[in-house]
Amino acid sequence: MDLFELARSDFPAWLATLDRTVTDHLIPNEERLSDEAGVPDDLAEPLKKLGMFGLTIPKQYGGLGLDMEQQCQAMIAVTRASSVYRARFSTTVGLSAQAILLNGREEQCRMYLPRLATGAWTSAFALTEENAGSDATNVETTARRDGNGYVLDGAKRYITNANIADLFVVMARTDPARSGADGISAFLVERGTPGLTVGAVDRKMGQAGAPTAPVLFANCRVPASALLGREEGQGFKNAMGGINTARLHVACTCVGQAERLTRDALAYAMQRRQFGKPIVEHQSVGNLLADCRTETLAARAMIMETARRFTHPPLPEVAADIACCKYFASEMVCRVADRAVQVLGGAGYLSSHCIERLYRDVRLFRLFEGTSQIQQMVIARSMVRGAMVRSAKVPSDKPAG
Repeated sequence: MDLFELARSDFPAWLATLDRTVTDHLIPNEERLSDEAGVPDDLAEPLKKLGMFGLTIPKQYGGLGLDMEQQCQAMIAVTRASSVYRARFSTTVGLSAQAILLNGREEQCRMYLPRLATGAWTSAFALTEENAGSDATNVETTARRDGNGYVLDGAKRYITNANIADLFVVMARTDPARSGADGISAFLVERGTPGLTVGAVDRKMGQAGAPTAPVLFANCRVPASALLGREEGQGFKNAMGGINTARLHVACTCVGQAERLTRDALAYAMQRRQFGKPIVEHQSVGNLLADCRTETLAARAMIMETARRFTHPPLPEVAADIACCKYFASEMVCRVADRAVQVLGGAGYLSSHCIERLYRDVRLFRLFEGTSQIQQMVIARSMVRGAMVRSAKVPSDKPAG
């Protein structure tokens, strides 16, 4: 039985196989994750065989077809290794595949999803621009209708896996007269399309081995069939179609990284001796570790509870709870990373120890897929809407007449 079938028929056994792969293959090779080309092929291959590129893709298109609770378990397991491994497939299973699955025409699903599910193709999600970050509706890249196709012009930035992507899901404005989300459409643009170029790979604080780069469109002509879906103006819907999946997966990644950081800090504290005993026996160090475990457990519990209630599309209150998960978990893992460095002391500041690398890597999670401040805004707005709905349903005390 191949691993795709194992995941579908015996998920606990498949998850155990993933755990062994993380322990035996991924963690021991983390120091190799510094190539601008991304995760080396021999390290990406086990992830492909396990079906990690097809976590969210239904069986009918060659994916694993896991439910959200299972996806979260898998994401936590794989991110006990460097989160760079996750970056190799995260855009595929989150934003790109979900945009195609939820909004694409059947022929688009059949053409692209099987290739993405096996990892034969890598996708990049091209939304972010110089002036369209947190304000994602401020897209300035244009798609002008010309005969039987479209011509794209504009520039994207911070695009994960841009330099290795085979398929770009591109947000562009098809109606310049309409501002905001209404005038944005989505396009499926294959690598090698004339007029599409990828800039130099960004140099970042962390996430070495998870390349990002600008993507440029200059008189880039695509056929009308490249329009994702059946009508223009659905691009922002396409962009947001996978955002809840992506945000919950990021929260899971934060838990996986926090578990790893806590485990490594504990191991160090148990063998490092000061004042005649292991430092873990000093209350100040034990308190740091206890806080790490407590916050990690809290984040895991809220994620799994939210995952059990996940639907497509999520109900408004569940979407807000997903924002809660992403917000809390991303802030939490940065606190855990800081404590882990503190436990290791000077050793934690050295690049020779994995804690230093993980400390830099996890800082990203408070920024992408919506900053912490954006999550707070989503949560607060949902609370206000809920309160208004409830108040509208409360009978007035004022007598009739």
